[in-house]
Amino acid sequence: MQQRQLGRVGPEVSAIGLGCMPMSGSYGDASDEDGIAAIHRALDLGITLLDTADVYGDGHNEELVGRAIRDRRDEVVLATKFGHVVGGGGTIDGRPEYVREAVEASLRR
Repeated sequence: MQQRQLGRVGPEVSAIGLGCMPMSGSYGDASDEDGIAAIHRALDLGITLLDTADVYGDGHNEELVGRAIRDRRDEVVLATKFGHVVGGGGTIDGRPEYVREAVEASLRR
């Protein structure tokens, strides 16, 4: 798998990343077992960049990814997004106090 450096001094990641949103039912039914198997297969193939967000499955996706990488954390660069307010009509919240709250919640998951 080809690698890319993030920024000038950032970590190296696989040129292809895995978007994990569909693993929490965004496009239909999804089982946790299938999602974890897909993440493990991606890691086995050399994919090291996983993308998630706190809004995917209302936190479920971050929990799923956390379970999948529990024993393989050193193989992964994890990207998670926050700020989209569910039920807020497209509202984005970037207030410093919300940023701290969102980061802490993501780390717990």
